[in-house]
Amino acid sequence: MSPSDSLADEPFSYVSRSDGSIVVRYHDAPVTLLRGKAAERFATRMSGADGMAAQQLMARVTGNFKPGNERDARAGR
Repeated sequence: MSPSDSLADEPFSYVSRSDGSIVVRYHDAPVTLLRGKAAERFATRMSGADGMAAQQLMARVTGNFKPGNERDARAGR
């Protein structure tokens, strides 16, 4: 399964708070809180991202991003 397949149902979302912080959610459960410069960078990147690019960006921010080749690399293939 490629990362784009697992992101097809758009499991990630985010909420901007009034204090400038951003909460990134996975299936409506909060998983990451961004503050300060990180929140500003995230908001800037999200403003120009389409659906799949936005999902990939949120996956990277939360650490739930798998390029798809980890198993092969670990197995020595």
